[in-house]
Amino acid sequence: MIKITRRRALGLLASAAGAAGVATLFDPKVLYGQDTGSALAIDGRVVVVGIPGASAIAAIGTFLRGGPIHDNPTLAAFTQPGRVLDAARLVVGSTSNFGAPKANQDQLEGSFLSVDPRGGSILEVPPTFAGAGDQASTQGGAVQMYSAQSPAWRNGFYNPAAVTAAQTGVTNPLGISINNAFGRLWPANAPYGLDGPGSSTIDDPDGRPLKGAPNAITGGVYFGDLTGRRPAQVIPGALTKGAVGTAFLGHSPDGSGRAVFCVIVADGSVVQEHTGKGLDGLAPGGTVQPLVGSSWSDLEDGDPAVLTTPRLGALVNYAGAIVLYVSQPFDNSILALGLETGGTSGSQVFMPTSSRTIRSSALDQPVDLAPVNIETEDPNWASNTTLEENSDFYVCNRGNGTVVRMRQDGSVVDVRHVRARGRAFGGARLNGIATSSDHSRIWVSYVGRLPGLDDRSGGVLEIPAF
Repeated sequence: MIKITRRRALGLLASAAGAAGVATLFDPKVLYGQDTGSALAIDGRVVVVGIPGASAIAAIGTFLRGGPIHDNPTLAAFTQPGRVLDAARLVVGSTSNFGAPKANQDQLEGSFLSVDPRGGSILEVPPTFAGAGDQASTQGGAVQMYSAQSPAWRNGFYNPAAVTAAQTGVTNPLGISINNAFGRLWPANAPYGLDGPGSSTIDDPDGRPLKGAPNAITGGVYFGDLTGRRPAQVIPGALTKGAVGTAFLGHSPDGSGRAVFCVIVADGSVVQEHTGKGLDGLAPGGTVQPLVGSSWSDLEDGDPAVLTTPRLGALVNYAGAIVLYVSQPFDNSILALGLETGGTSGSQVFMPTSSRTIRSSALDQPVDLAPVNIETEDPNWASNTTLEENSDFYVCNRGNGTVVRMRQDGSVVDVRHVRARGRAFGGARLNGIATSSDHSRIWVSYVGRLPGLDDRSGGVLEIPAF
Protein backbone atom coordinates (compact mmCIF):
# COMPACT_ATOMS: atom_id res chain seq x y z
CA MET A 1 0.00 0.00 0.00
CA ILE A 2 1.33 3.45 -0.92
CA LYS A 3 1.28 5.98 1.94
CA ILE A 4 0.20 9.36 0.58
CA THR A 5 -0.76 12.25 2.82
CA ARG A 6 -3.85 14.32 2.21
CA ARG A 7 -1.68 17.35 1.43
CA ARG A 8 0.30 15.31 -1.09
CA ALA A 9 -2.91 14.05 -2.72
CA LEU A 10 -4.27 17.57 -3.08
CA GLY A 11 -0.99 18.74 -4.53
CA LEU A 12 -0.98 15.99 -7.11
CA LEU A 13 -4.51 16.76 -8.20
CA ALA A 14 -3.87 20.48 -8.35
CA SER A 15 -0.89 19.84 -10.58
CA ALA A 16 -2.98 17.58 -12.77
CA ALA A 17 -5.59 20.25 -13.24
CA GLY A 18 -3.03 22.90 -14.11
CA ALA A 19 -1.28 23.86 -17.29
CA ALA A 20 0.76 20.69 -17.38
CA GLY A 21 -2.50 18.74 -17.68
CA VAL A 22 -3.47 15.28 -16.61
CA ALA A 23 -0.62 13.80 -18.62
CA THR A 24 2.00 14.94 -16.12
CA LEU A 25 0.35 13.00 -13.31
CA PHE A 26 -0.62 9.83 -15.12
CA ASP A 27 2.18 9.57 -17.72
CA PRO A 28 -0.39 8.49 -20.32
CA LYS A 29 0.37 6.07 -23.09
CA VAL A 30 -1.63 5.31 -26.20
CA LEU A 31 -2.19 1.72 -27.29
CA TYR A 32 -3.40 1.02 -30.79
CA GLY A 33 -5.44 -2.14 -31.18
CA GLN A 34 -5.13 -4.13 -34.36
CA ASP A 35 -7.42 -3.17 -37.20
CA THR A 36 -10.15 -5.55 -38.26
CA GLY A 37 -11.68 -6.36 -41.58
CA SER A 38 -15.36 -6.82 -42.31
CA ALA A 39 -17.28 -7.89 -39.22
CA LEU A 40 -19.41 -11.01 -39.35
CA ALA A 41 -23.12 -10.49 -38.80
CA ILE A 42 -24.77 -11.86 -35.66
CA ASP A 43 -28.54 -12.10 -35.44
CA GLY A 44 -30.31 -10.82 -32.34
CA ARG A 45 -33.52 -12.09 -30.79
CA VAL A 46 -35.82 -9.24 -29.77
CA VAL A 47 -36.51 -9.67 -26.05
CA VAL A 48 -38.55 -6.57 -25.24
CA VAL A 49 -39.78 -3.41 -26.96
CA GLY A 50 -41.47 -0.25 -25.71
CA ILE A 51 -38.62 1.06 -23.52
CA PRO A 52 -38.02 4.75 -24.33
CA GLY A 53 -34.37 5.71 -24.05
CA ALA A 54 -33.27 2.16 -23.20
CA SER A 55 -29.81 2.65 -21.72
CA ALA A 56 -27.82 0.97 -18.95
CA ILE A 57 -28.45 -2.76 -18.72
CA ALA A 58 -27.21 -5.53 -16.43
CA ALA A 59 -27.88 -9.15 -15.60
CA ILE A 60 -29.00 -9.16 -11.97
CA GLY A 61 -27.07 -12.29 -11.07
CA THR A 62 -26.76 -14.07 -7.73
CA PHE A 63 -26.16 -12.18 -4.48
CA LEU A 64 -23.51 -14.05 -2.51
CA ARG A 65 -23.78 -15.60 0.91
CA GLY A 66 -22.61 -13.17 3.59
CA GLY A 67 -24.19 -10.15 1.91
CA PRO A 68 -27.42 -8.48 3.08
CA ILE A 69 -29.61 -9.39 0.11
CA HIS A 70 -28.69 -13.07 0.45
CA ASP A 71 -28.74 -13.31 4.24
CA ASN A 72 -31.65 -11.04 5.21
CA PRO A 73 -34.89 -13.01 4.63
CA THR A 74 -36.89 -9.85 3.94
CA LEU A 75 -34.47 -8.76 1.21
CA ALA A 76 -33.86 -12.28 -0.09
CA ALA A 77 -37.57 -12.64 -0.83
CA PHE A 78 -37.11 -10.17 -3.72
CA THR A 79 -34.62 -12.57 -5.37
CA GLN A 80 -36.95 -15.57 -5.52
CA PRO A 81 -38.04 -16.91 -8.94
CA GLY A 82 -40.31 -14.45 -10.70
CA ARG A 83 -39.57 -11.58 -8.28
CA VAL A 84 -38.01 -8.28 -9.25
CA LEU A 85 -34.40 -9.33 -8.43
CA ASP A 86 -34.60 -12.92 -9.66
CA ALA A 87 -31.00 -13.75 -10.64
CA ALA A 88 -32.01 -14.67 -14.20
CA ARG A 89 -33.60 -11.29 -14.93
CA LEU A 90 -32.20 -8.05 -16.35
CA VAL A 91 -32.43 -4.48 -15.14
CA VAL A 92 -32.85 -2.01 -18.00
CA GLY A 93 -32.72 1.78 -17.70
CA SER A 94 -35.28 4.03 -19.38
CA THR A 95 -36.08 7.72 -19.75
CA SER A 96 -39.74 6.99 -18.90
CA ASN A 97 -41.59 6.62 -15.58
CA PHE A 98 -44.14 4.43 -17.40
CA GLY A 99 -46.98 6.44 -15.93
CA ALA A 100 -45.67 6.76 -12.37
CA PRO A 101 -46.07 10.34 -11.09
CA LYS A 102 -42.92 12.45 -10.87
CA ALA A 103 -41.45 13.15 -7.44
CA ASN A 104 -39.45 16.20 -8.53
CA GLN A 105 -41.09 18.23 -11.26
CA ASP A 106 -37.88 20.01 -12.32
CA GLN A 107 -36.06 16.73 -12.98
CA LEU A 108 -36.20 14.31 -15.87
CA GLU A 109 -38.21 11.11 -15.64
CA GLY A 110 -36.45 7.78 -15.58
CA SER A 111 -36.65 4.25 -14.25
CA PHE A 112 -35.14 0.81 -14.13
CA LEU A 113 -37.29 -2.09 -15.26
CA SER A 114 -36.77 -5.72 -14.29
CA VAL A 115 -37.19 -7.92 -17.37
CA ASP A 116 -37.27 -11.70 -17.69
CA PRO A 117 -35.43 -12.48 -20.97
CA ARG A 118 -36.25 -16.20 -21.04
CA GLY A 119 -39.56 -16.16 -22.90
CA GLY A 120 -39.85 -16.96 -26.58
CA SER A 121 -42.16 -14.11 -27.61
CA ILE A 122 -41.42 -10.39 -27.79
CA LEU A 123 -42.43 -8.54 -24.62
CA GLU A 124 -44.23 -5.24 -25.19
CA VAL A 125 -44.10 -2.74 -22.33
CA PRO A 126 -47.32 -0.70 -21.95
CA PRO A 127 -46.42 3.00 -21.69
CA THR A 128 -48.36 3.63 -18.44
CA PHE A 129 -48.33 0.24 -16.71
CA ALA A 130 -46.69 1.73 -13.56
CA GLY A 131 -49.26 4.48 -13.07
CA ALA A 132 -49.93 3.38 -9.48
CA GLY A 133 -46.39 4.45 -8.57
CA ASP A 134 -45.22 1.14 -7.13
CA GLN A 135 -43.34 -1.98 -8.25
CA ALA A 136 -46.05 -2.76 -10.77
CA SER A 137 -45.80 -5.67 -13.20
CA THR A 138 -47.09 -6.47 -16.66
CA GLN A 139 -46.78 -9.20 -19.28
CA GLY A 140 -47.54 -11.86 -16.69
CA GLY A 141 -44.76 -10.60 -14.43
CA ALA A 142 -42.11 -10.75 -17.16
CA VAL A 143 -41.75 -6.96 -16.93
CA GLN A 144 -41.73 -5.25 -13.52
CA MET A 145 -40.97 -1.77 -12.32
CA TYR A 146 -37.91 -1.73 -10.06
CA SER A 147 -37.55 1.99 -9.26
CA ALA A 148 -38.44 5.34 -10.81
CA GLN A 149 -38.36 9.11 -10.33
CA SER A 150 -41.55 8.92 -8.28
CA PRO A 151 -42.52 9.68 -4.65
CA ALA A 152 -42.51 6.04 -3.51
CA TRP A 153 -38.75 5.91 -4.09
CA ARG A 154 -37.56 9.06 -2.32
CA ASN A 155 -34.45 8.83 -0.16
CA GLY A 156 -36.51 10.25 2.68
CA PHE A 157 -38.67 7.13 2.91
CA TYR A 158 -35.95 5.42 4.97
CA ASN A 159 -33.66 8.42 5.54
CA PRO A 160 -35.80 11.44 6.47
CA ALA A 161 -32.86 13.38 7.96
CA ALA A 162 -30.65 13.05 4.87
CA VAL A 163 -29.71 16.23 2.99
CA THR A 164 -30.88 14.39 -0.12
CA ALA A 165 -34.19 13.19 1.35
CA ALA A 166 -36.16 14.61 -1.60
CA GLN A 167 -34.09 12.77 -4.21
CA THR A 168 -35.15 9.44 -5.69
CA GLY A 169 -33.34 6.17 -6.27
CA VAL A 170 -33.48 6.55 -10.07
CA THR A 171 -33.86 9.51 -12.43
CA ASN A 172 -32.69 9.54 -16.06
CA PRO A 173 -30.35 6.60 -15.32
CA LEU A 174 -27.15 6.31 -17.37
CA GLY A 175 -25.26 3.61 -15.48
CA ILE A 176 -25.76 0.62 -13.18
CA SER A 177 -23.32 -1.39 -11.08
CA ILE A 178 -24.53 -4.20 -8.84
CA ASN A 179 -22.65 -5.22 -5.70
CA ASN A 180 -23.41 -8.95 -5.80
CA ALA A 181 -20.58 -9.55 -3.34
CA PHE A 182 -21.90 -7.83 -0.22
CA GLY A 183 -24.28 -5.05 -1.17
CA ARG A 184 -26.98 -3.60 -3.36
CA LEU A 185 -27.71 -1.90 -6.71
CA TRP A 186 -25.99 1.42 -7.51
CA PRO A 187 -27.53 3.46 -10.36
CA ALA A 188 -25.81 6.55 -11.80
CA ASN A 189 -28.21 9.32 -12.82
CA ALA A 190 -28.36 12.61 -14.71
CA PRO A 191 -31.57 14.18 -13.33
CA TYR A 192 -30.95 17.49 -15.12
CA GLY A 193 -29.12 16.10 -18.14
CA LEU A 194 -25.36 16.33 -18.54
CA ASP A 195 -24.93 19.96 -17.50
CA GLY A 196 -26.79 19.88 -14.17
CA PRO A 197 -25.88 18.11 -10.92
CA GLY A 198 -25.85 14.33 -10.98
CA SER A 199 -26.78 11.66 -8.48
CA SER A 200 -25.62 8.19 -7.52
CA THR A 201 -27.71 5.93 -5.35
CA ILE A 202 -27.64 2.78 -3.23
CA ASP A 203 -30.97 1.06 -3.77
CA ASP A 204 -32.60 -1.73 -1.79
CA PRO A 205 -34.57 -4.55 -3.46
CA ASP A 206 -37.77 -2.49 -3.10
CA GLY A 207 -36.13 0.21 -5.25
CA ARG A 208 -35.85 2.69 -2.38
CA PRO A 209 -32.54 4.21 -1.28
CA LEU A 210 -30.72 2.34 1.46
CA LYS A 211 -32.60 1.40 4.62
CA GLY A 212 -30.45 1.54 7.75
CA ALA A 213 -27.83 3.68 6.01
CA PRO A 214 -24.58 4.04 8.01
CA ASN A 215 -24.35 7.70 6.94
CA ALA A 216 -27.45 9.61 8.05
CA ILE A 217 -26.44 12.72 6.08
CA THR A 218 -26.27 10.88 2.76
CA GLY A 219 -28.73 8.07 3.38
CA GLY A 220 -28.78 6.26 0.06
CA VAL A 221 -28.34 9.18 -2.37
CA TYR A 222 -25.18 11.11 -3.28
CA PHE A 223 -26.11 14.34 -5.07
CA GLY A 224 -24.27 17.35 -6.47
CA ASP A 225 -21.94 18.86 -3.87
CA LEU A 226 -24.15 18.01 -0.88
CA THR A 227 -22.73 14.64 0.13
CA GLY A 228 -18.96 14.99 0.36
CA ARG A 229 -16.97 13.32 3.13
CA ARG A 230 -17.23 15.21 6.42
CA PRO A 231 -15.62 17.06 8.09
CA ALA A 232 -13.28 17.25 5.08
CA GLN A 233 -12.66 15.35 1.87
CA VAL A 234 -9.41 13.48 1.36
CA ILE A 235 -9.53 14.43 -2.33
CA PRO A 236 -11.87 17.16 -3.62
CA GLY A 237 -14.68 16.12 -5.93
CA ALA A 238 -18.43 16.35 -6.47
CA LEU A 239 -21.26 15.29 -8.76
CA THR A 240 -21.52 18.80 -10.17
CA LYS A 241 -22.52 17.40 -13.57
CA GLY A 242 -24.54 14.38 -14.63
CA ALA A 243 -23.35 10.93 -13.54
CA VAL A 244 -22.70 9.05 -16.78
CA GLY A 245 -21.21 5.72 -15.64
CA THR A 246 -20.28 3.73 -12.55
CA ALA A 247 -18.28 0.70 -11.40
CA PHE A 248 -17.72 -1.23 -8.17
CA LEU A 249 -14.37 -0.83 -6.37
CA GLY A 250 -14.88 -3.48 -3.69
CA HIS A 251 -14.22 -2.89 0.00
CA SER A 252 -12.83 0.44 1.11
CA PRO A 253 -9.05 0.33 1.66
CA ASP A 254 -9.58 2.03 5.05
CA GLY A 255 -10.41 -1.28 6.74
CA SER A 256 -14.01 -0.30 7.52
CA GLY A 257 -15.45 -3.09 5.39
CA ARG A 258 -17.74 -0.62 3.61
CA ALA A 259 -18.33 -0.66 -0.14
CA VAL A 260 -16.81 1.91 -2.48
CA PHE A 261 -18.01 2.70 -5.99
CA CYS A 262 -16.53 5.05 -8.55
CA VAL A 263 -18.73 7.32 -10.64
CA ILE A 264 -17.70 9.00 -13.88
CA VAL A 265 -19.03 12.55 -14.10
CA ALA A 266 -19.95 14.31 -17.35
CA ASP A 267 -17.13 16.86 -16.87
CA GLY A 268 -14.61 14.02 -17.18
CA SER A 269 -13.85 13.73 -13.48
CA VAL A 270 -14.13 10.53 -11.46
CA VAL A 271 -15.39 10.42 -7.88
CA GLN A 272 -15.44 7.63 -5.30
CA GLU A 273 -18.30 7.02 -2.90
CA HIS A 274 -17.88 5.35 0.48
CA THR A 275 -21.09 3.92 1.94
CA GLY A 276 -20.27 5.22 5.40
CA LYS A 277 -18.06 8.28 4.89
CA GLY A 278 -19.48 10.01 1.83
CA LEU A 279 -17.95 11.18 -1.44
CA ASP A 280 -14.34 11.98 -2.33
CA GLY A 281 -12.76 12.81 -5.63
CA LEU A 282 -10.63 10.26 -7.45
CA ALA A 283 -9.45 11.98 -10.65
CA PRO A 284 -9.93 15.60 -11.78
CA GLY A 285 -12.15 16.95 -14.52
CA GLY A 286 -10.91 16.14 -18.01
CA THR A 287 -9.31 12.85 -17.00
CA VAL A 288 -12.01 11.11 -19.03
CA GLN A 289 -13.05 12.90 -22.21
CA PRO A 290 -15.97 15.06 -20.99
CA LEU A 291 -19.46 14.39 -22.28
CA VAL A 292 -20.70 17.86 -21.32
CA GLY A 293 -21.18 19.83 -24.51
CA SER A 294 -21.54 16.68 -26.62
CA SER A 295 -24.76 15.46 -28.17
CA TRP A 296 -25.82 12.63 -30.43
CA SER A 297 -27.80 15.24 -32.38
CA ASP A 298 -24.51 16.42 -33.86
CA LEU A 299 -24.15 12.99 -35.47
CA GLU A 300 -27.75 12.06 -36.32
CA ASP A 301 -30.23 13.34 -38.89
CA GLY A 302 -33.12 10.95 -38.26
CA ASP A 303 -35.33 9.59 -35.51
CA PRO A 304 -35.46 11.82 -32.39
CA ALA A 305 -35.94 8.66 -30.30
CA VAL A 306 -32.23 7.93 -30.67
CA LEU A 307 -31.19 11.34 -29.29
CA THR A 308 -30.83 10.20 -25.69
CA THR A 309 -28.48 11.65 -23.08
CA PRO A 310 -24.94 10.49 -23.95
CA ARG A 311 -23.48 7.89 -21.60
CA LEU A 312 -20.42 5.65 -21.31
CA GLY A 313 -19.30 2.32 -19.89
CA ALA A 314 -16.98 1.49 -16.98
CA LEU A 315 -15.34 -1.76 -15.84
CA VAL A 316 -12.78 -2.73 -13.21
CA ASN A 317 -9.96 -5.26 -13.36
CA TYR A 318 -8.90 -6.28 -9.85
CA ALA A 319 -6.45 -9.11 -10.58
CA GLY A 320 -2.91 -7.88 -9.96
CA ALA A 321 -3.16 -4.12 -10.40
CA ILE A 322 -6.54 -2.39 -10.18
CA VAL A 323 -7.46 -0.84 -13.54
CA LEU A 324 -10.57 1.20 -14.32
CA TYR A 325 -11.60 1.01 -17.99
CA VAL A 326 -13.85 3.82 -19.26
CA SER A 327 -15.21 4.14 -22.79
CA GLN A 328 -14.93 7.54 -24.49
CA PRO A 329 -17.68 7.52 -27.12
CA PHE A 330 -16.89 10.87 -28.74
CA ASP A 331 -13.17 10.07 -28.96
CA ASN A 332 -13.53 6.49 -30.27
CA SER A 333 -11.26 5.26 -27.50
CA ILE A 334 -11.10 3.59 -24.09
CA LEU A 335 -9.24 5.06 -21.12
CA ALA A 336 -7.44 2.64 -18.77
CA LEU A 337 -6.78 4.29 -15.41
CA GLY A 338 -4.48 2.51 -12.95
CA LEU A 339 -5.51 2.79 -9.28
CA GLU A 340 -3.73 2.26 -5.98
CA THR A 341 -4.60 3.13 -2.40
CA GLY A 342 -3.13 5.94 -0.37
CA GLY A 343 -3.86 8.35 2.45
CA THR A 344 -3.46 8.40 6.21
CA SER A 345 -4.42 5.44 8.37
CA GLY A 346 -8.18 5.12 8.67
CA SER A 347 -8.78 7.50 5.76
CA GLN A 348 -7.25 5.58 2.87
CA VAL A 349 -8.85 6.11 -0.53
CA PHE A 350 -8.24 5.09 -4.12
CA MET A 351 -5.87 7.27 -6.14
CA PRO A 352 -4.85 7.27 -9.82
CA THR A 353 -1.33 6.14 -10.70
CA SER A 354 -1.21 5.67 -14.47
CA SER A 355 -3.20 6.27 -17.61
CA ARG A 356 -3.23 4.77 -21.08
CA THR A 357 -5.59 5.21 -24.00
CA ILE A 358 -6.70 2.33 -26.20
CA ARG A 359 -7.39 3.24 -29.81
CA SER A 360 -8.54 1.00 -32.63
CA SER A 361 -10.36 1.34 -35.93
CA ALA A 362 -12.81 -1.18 -34.43
CA LEU A 363 -14.08 1.49 -32.01
CA ASP A 364 -16.95 3.63 -33.32
CA GLN A 365 -18.72 5.64 -30.60
CA PRO A 366 -18.05 3.04 -27.86
CA VAL A 367 -21.04 3.74 -25.64
CA ASP A 368 -20.70 0.86 -23.17
CA LEU A 369 -18.49 -1.98 -21.91
CA ALA A 370 -19.22 -5.40 -20.40
CA PRO A 371 -17.00 -8.24 -19.19
CA VAL A 372 -16.72 -11.31 -21.40
CA ASN A 373 -16.49 -13.18 -18.09
CA ILE A 374 -18.18 -11.47 -15.14
CA GLU A 375 -16.68 -11.96 -11.69
CA THR A 376 -19.50 -13.86 -9.96
CA GLU A 377 -17.82 -15.69 -7.06
CA ASP A 378 -15.32 -13.45 -5.31
CA PRO A 379 -16.85 -12.23 -2.00
CA ASN A 380 -15.04 -8.89 -2.31
CA TRP A 381 -15.50 -8.15 -6.01
CA ALA A 382 -18.53 -9.92 -7.54
CA SER A 383 -20.34 -7.43 -9.80
CA ASN A 384 -21.58 -6.92 -13.34
CA THR A 385 -18.86 -4.26 -13.71
CA THR A 386 -15.98 -6.48 -12.50
CA LEU A 387 -13.83 -8.47 -14.91
CA GLU A 388 -13.03 -12.02 -13.93
CA GLU A 389 -9.27 -12.61 -13.77
CA ASN A 390 -7.69 -12.19 -17.24
CA SER A 391 -11.09 -11.68 -18.89
CA ASP A 392 -11.52 -9.85 -22.17
CA PHE A 393 -14.30 -7.28 -22.45
CA TYR A 394 -17.01 -6.44 -24.95
CA VAL A 395 -17.36 -2.97 -26.43
CA CYS A 396 -20.78 -1.78 -27.61
CA ASN A 397 -20.39 0.56 -30.59
CA ARG A 398 -23.25 2.96 -31.09
CA GLY A 399 -21.87 4.34 -34.33
CA ASN A 400 -21.80 1.25 -36.55
CA GLY A 401 -23.89 -1.20 -34.53
CA THR A 402 -21.07 -3.61 -33.73
CA VAL A 403 -19.91 -5.46 -30.64
CA VAL A 404 -16.14 -5.84 -30.30
CA ARG A 405 -14.39 -8.43 -28.16
CA MET A 406 -11.17 -6.82 -26.93
CA ARG A 407 -8.30 -7.92 -24.72
CA GLN A 408 -7.22 -5.71 -21.86
CA ASP A 409 -4.07 -4.79 -23.79
CA GLY A 410 -6.29 -3.23 -26.47
CA SER A 411 -5.90 -5.91 -29.13
CA VAL A 412 -9.07 -6.97 -30.93
CA VAL A 413 -10.19 -10.60 -30.71
CA ASP A 414 -13.28 -10.42 -32.90
CA VAL A 415 -16.09 -8.15 -34.07
CA ARG A 416 -19.77 -8.86 -34.74
CA HIS A 417 -22.24 -6.65 -36.60
CA VAL A 418 -25.56 -6.85 -34.74
CA ARG A 419 -28.72 -7.48 -36.72
CA ALA A 420 -32.28 -7.93 -35.50
CA ARG A 421 -34.45 -10.76 -36.84
CA GLY A 422 -32.20 -11.05 -39.88
CA ARG A 423 -32.40 -7.36 -40.75
CA ALA A 424 -30.01 -4.45 -40.52
CA PHE A 425 -30.56 -1.95 -37.70
CA GLY A 426 -31.90 0.83 -39.87
CA GLY A 427 -32.10 4.05 -37.86
CA ALA A 428 -31.94 2.34 -34.45
CA ARG A 429 -28.79 2.66 -32.34
CA LEU A 430 -27.16 0.42 -29.74
CA ASN A 431 -27.02 2.08 -26.31
CA GLY A 432 -25.87 -0.50 -23.73
CA ILE A 433 -24.49 -4.00 -23.21
CA ALA A 434 -24.56 -6.73 -20.57
CA THR A 435 -23.37 -10.33 -20.34
CA SER A 436 -24.97 -13.29 -18.62
CA SER A 437 -23.50 -14.73 -15.44
CA ASP A 438 -22.70 -17.98 -17.25
CA HIS A 439 -20.94 -16.02 -20.03
CA SER A 440 -23.07 -17.60 -22.78
CA ARG A 441 -25.27 -14.67 -23.81
CA ILE A 442 -25.05 -10.95 -24.47
CA TRP A 443 -27.87 -8.45 -24.17
CA VAL A 444 -27.79 -5.07 -25.88
CA SER A 445 -30.16 -2.18 -25.35
CA TYR A 446 -31.13 -0.07 -28.33
CA VAL A 447 -33.04 3.13 -29.02
CA GLY A 448 -35.18 3.99 -32.02
CA ARG A 449 -37.21 1.83 -34.38
CA LEU A 450 -36.07 -1.55 -35.63
CA PRO A 451 -37.13 -2.36 -39.21
CA GLY A 452 -40.22 -4.54 -39.27
CA LEU A 453 -41.46 -3.49 -35.82
CA ASP A 454 -44.05 -0.84 -35.00
CA ASP A 455 -42.38 0.24 -31.74
CA ARG A 456 -40.35 3.42 -32.16
CA SER A 457 -38.89 3.83 -28.67
CA GLY A 458 -36.33 1.13 -27.84
CA GLY A 459 -35.77 -2.23 -26.23
CA VAL A 460 -33.39 -5.15 -25.75
CA LEU A 461 -31.87 -7.78 -28.04
CA GLU A 462 -30.18 -11.05 -27.08
CA ILE A 463 -27.21 -12.41 -29.03
CA PRO A 464 -24.90 -15.36 -28.37
CA ALA A 465 -21.53 -14.71 -26.74
CA PHE A 466 -18.46 -15.00 -28.95
